[in-house]
Amino acid sequence: QVQVVESGGGLVQAGGSLRLSCAASRLTVDDYAMGWFRQTPWKEREFVAVITWNGEITDYANAVKGRFTSSRGNAKNTVYLQMNSLKPEDTAVYYCAVELNLLGSTNERDFDYWGQGTQVTVSS
Repeated sequence: QVQVVESGGGLVQAGGSLRLSCAASRLTVDDYAMGWFRQTPWKEREFVAVITWNGEITDYANAVKGRFTSSRGNAKNTVYLQMNSLKPEDTAVYYCAVELNLLGSTNERDFDYWGQGTQVTVSS
């Protein structure tokens, strides 16, 4: 069973930065994508970013373009989400997910395995 684990959330002031990490273990495919989503109690889960296994293709939600960057880690099956210029509206539980069919999708329904989420809180 594939396991996905996020880390790096926390409390930060508006304008600050955080870096989230995501590690997927027991993957049996070489090609995949890893996505970031976020959810608050008053909104449905929404797409944030996606990156292919080799880091060559990335996509971002309009709300985070220019502020968030997803990248591959040196460790296999690890990705990061660097979040800069954080705003209070970025406050959410952030989830990492693995998409095995390499669809380049931003739709959560296309993702196969999910982490437990990590809380990001941005104070004003």
